[in-house]
Amino acid sequence: MNRSQWREAYLQKVAQSSEEGAAAARFVREKNVKVGFRRARKNVAAFWTFARSFYLNKAHFTMESALTDPRAWTLFVHEARHLQQGALTAVSVYGELDAWQYEFRLLKKITGWTLHKDLEELLALPLGYDRAVLRRARALMTKFAGFGYGAWILPLYPVQREIAYWFGRRFE
Repeated sequence: MNRSQWREAYLQKVAQSSEEGAAAARFVREKNVKVGFRRARKNVAAFWTFARSFYLNKAHFTMESALTDPRAWTLFVHEARHLQQGALTAVSVYGELDAWQYEFRLLKKITGWTLHKDLEELLALPLGYDRAVLRRARALMTKFAGFGYGAWILPLYPVQREIAYWFGRRFE
């Protein structure tokens, strides 16, 4: 199977998995997002780029496994979510919490799996701009995915909101 055939088969698998998958596949097709494989840190299962592409980590997935593994389908939805959010939101704990919750709720929905207790706690967090909640989300992501995942380096809020928070706080 060549790469374009694989891409189409992968998009179909994701689209058939759920309404969320169908919406993500539609978005990827409409925006002509590149989808493929690249090697990344072991803590990273998939990642997006500023060039409107995303990749599954070769260390975790093959062309064949991506077509049969529900985790590869929900990662597709996670990375499409980041591309929909835009870079400023995606590169924040807020953006990660939104994408993680979207991904793992979908994984539970399509597989019925019981998730790790840290993921269940993450799913129970309210998505919003409460700094204590976002700090807890960052801690849970780091605990689950490891230090190498890099959540510790992200600002809590999207950068424009983070700047406004610090500017407003400094002069209150």
